[in-house]
Amino acid sequence: MKRALKFLTLFLCLVVLMSAAVFALTQWRLAQPLASAGNDDVFEVAVGDTARSIVSRVNSRFNRDFSELDYRLSQFLVGVDRLPAGVYRLSSNDSWLSLWSRIKNNEEALFSITLIEGQTITQWMTQLNRAEYMKHTIDGVDELSVIMGIEQASAEGWFYPETYHYRAHETDRSILRRAHDKMKTIVNEAWQQRNPRCEVDSPYELLILASIIEKETGLSGERDLVSSVFHNRLRVGMRLQSDPTTIYGIDDFDGNLTRAHLREKTPYNTYRIDGLPPTPIAIPSEAAVRAAAQPVPSDYFYFVANKQGEHVFSETLEQHQRAVRRYQLNQDTE
Repeated sequence: MKRALKFLTLFLCLVVLMSAAVFALTQWRLAQPLASAGNDDVFEVAVGDTARSIVSRVNSRFNRDFSELDYRLSQFLVGVDRLPAGVYRLSSNDSWLSLWSRIKNNEEALFSITLIEGQTITQWMTQLNRAEYMKHTIDGVDELSVIMGIEQASAEGWFYPETYHYRAHETDRSILRRAHDKMKTIVNEAWQQRNPRCEVDSPYELLILASIIEKETGLSGERDLVSSVFHNRLRVGMRLQSDPTTIYGIDDFDGNLTRAHLREKTPYNTYRIDGLPPTPIAIPSEAAVRAAAQPVPSDYFYFVANKQGEHVFSETLEQHQRAVRRYQLNQDTE
């Protein structure tokens, strides 16, 4: 009897030790990286996915041989009791266990898109249409005013440029709604804080002028002066004569602005029309909006780009013509 009991005890000990070894070995295997170093990836759990289907896809994606028993052990170790749908990011250090941990905590991957100031809404829509894991619900630019509740026929300019983060299958409409709401706030705040030298008559005109300033200079130290030039011109009834506005009104512009373009009367050719163009010509930055609302005092009516990418400002036409000859026509007048 004692011998049988001793044998049973020894047998049970062996079973426990073997089980512990198998458990430890399996746990070690489940903790190994799924992907090769440098091969970051994403893994999507769809609505209705089962443990079996996920195991099959993981095996196929990463050339592994996990079984449903491995999933059950993972479920026990991590505590996964449901499969929330979503897209989860995997790095080269992630394992089968860390994947399940991320799914359990619903730590979905965040994607980002950077919408840049100075571009047009058409360019933005092209970028949104190419964004990964974004749901596309807007057919074209023409319907944006209605979708966003914009009073003007053109949605140009009414969106705030920055980097937007989103989860998989968020809509382009949601991104643009966030951008539009923020731009409305920026414009309204700038309008309330405008100074007495501001010559525009409405928040929308402020947005139009800001878009012109944005296209004329990307230098933070110049925006206020460029703004003062345009406000000075508006104050005395002088045409803005801005190349970017003229270019915006040219269909299929090829990059070469000609004298013929400057002579052609279009709604955006500020060499031929008085005042502002009818709509913004690009997406302005917040700094450009602030500059449009708060021009600095100056007697400047002209500016021209120099050879360093900056601008030379002039008070008189004679000074401006000398600057043009020096920096645009490569004729040193000194």
